[in-house]
Amino acid sequence: MTKERIILGIDPGTTIMGFGLIKVTNKKMEFLQLNELHLSKYDNHYQKLKIIFERTIELIETHHPDEIAIEAPFFGKNVQSMLKLGRAQGVAMAAGLSRDIPITEYEPKKIKMSITGNGNASKEQVAKMLQQLLGLKELPKNLDSTDGLAAAVCHFFNSGKIVAGKTYTGWDAFVKQNEDKIRK
Repeated sequence: MTKERIILGIDPGTTIMGFGLIKVTNKKMEFLQLNELHLSKYDNHYQKLKIIFERTIELIETHHPDEIAIEAPFFGKNVQSMLKLGRAQGVAMAAGLSRDIPITEYEPKKIKMSITGNGNASKEQVAKMLQQLLGLKELPKNLDSTDGLAAAVCHFFNSGKIVAGKTYTGWDAFVKQNEDKIRK
């Protein structure tokens, strides 16, 4: 019996959101798509969030992913940037959760380690390794889309393993795992 599943990987951002899709048949992965959503032309942050939500829903309705892997925001010095990035990630997660798709979050170092064997690898190193692994003919100019694809491939490599990232199977699971963040 052939077991098939589709994994959507997302690299959230408010300037560029990268995403990639792979199909897994039994234990073999196959490249489906990678692309990016350019948001810099929109001045309004809330408009950007709406577009992220709508595009994520569109990807879900087009490709019917069984699982979503999303890159967790890294901790930087600029609090405003982190807040915006966290909102972008949350909106993409909400889109998946609204369709009852399990979501797994991966730290950037975990993704890089899964793809290259080096948690401090550059975007270019990750992209080149993905090109080798998936037989991509050429790489995109911006590497945000390969970051999204890397999240999907990382999830494939970690399937069936205990993962340090957080997994949510729906709103109830999200609430249960984040009780400390809920106002009572």
